[in-house]
Amino acid sequence: MLRFMSENHYENFPVASWLMPAHLRPAIRAIYAFARTADDFADEGDHSDAERRALLEAYQQDLDRIAAGLIPVHPILQQLAKVIHSYELQIQPFSDLLSAFEQDIQIKSYETEEAVLDYCRRSANPVGRILLQLWKKDQSAALIQASDAICTALQKINFLQDIAIDAEKGRTYLSHQAMQTFQVQRADLLGLRLNTAPAPSLGVRSLILAECNKCRAFMMSGAHLPSQLSGRIAWELSLVVAGGLRILDKIEAAGGDIVFQRPTLSGLDYFRLVWRAWVVGFKYP
Repeated sequence: MLRFMSENHYENFPVASWLMPAHLRPAIRAIYAFARTADDFADEGDHSDAERRALLEAYQQDLDRIAAGLIPVHPILQQLAKVIHSYELQIQPFSDLLSAFEQDIQIKSYETEEAVLDYCRRSANPVGRILLQLWKKDQSAALIQASDAICTALQKINFLQDIAIDAEKGRTYLSHQAMQTFQVQRADLLGLRLNTAPAPSLGVRSLILAECNKCRAFMMSGAHLPSQLSGRIAWELSLVVAGGLRILDKIEAAGGDIVFQRPTLSGLDYFRLVWRAWVVGFKYP
């Protein structure tokens, strides 16, 4: 469903992965192009906030045109329209993504865990739902719930990986509610820089380790999903779940230090994950 964590830009997206069925790869590339460019509108370049909102609004207007059976203006949306019509995809998940990207323009921190999860509901969960539709798997409530849990876990894991990177943008996705438990101030997170002193304090590291536990709980609650699918798609998703859990292992092994030891997957990690999936199959833990 979602690709392993990487350095930037829609990290958890299966961009023409060799495990994905060949006939789905063009559709996945079109969906990824939409998500990546929209994400860039909100985060990259020298645009003003007003310009960023205008770019996202133009994408939303094109989604409305697609829903109305009209031809969108932007070439990327024109390609997306073909995919939406061919696979009878719902428009709402794409609109949800745009709403999350727009939120990034104006909201730099979150007071409550519920607010963070609401952001994940629109920034990550739609990707899984779109791909479930693309695979034409029965859209039962149980499957959607499992997909949402995996996507939320992956999004929250990315938050942990990128605390220092987000800090440079004046942004944090760890809630003030969670920070209070460990007497961490927003300034403590915003002061972090990748590979640069100061290292995370004991309170910050304790907060990160507690967040790891939450991520693992989300991931495990959806980890049965690969066994409900078949073929290459099941393998892809199984490896993604294992990859997410491996990242959590690395964060925990580093004692929550994500500044000087930002966790990523190595070539050896990928080999081990493939080997584990081959031997154990789609069972977790």
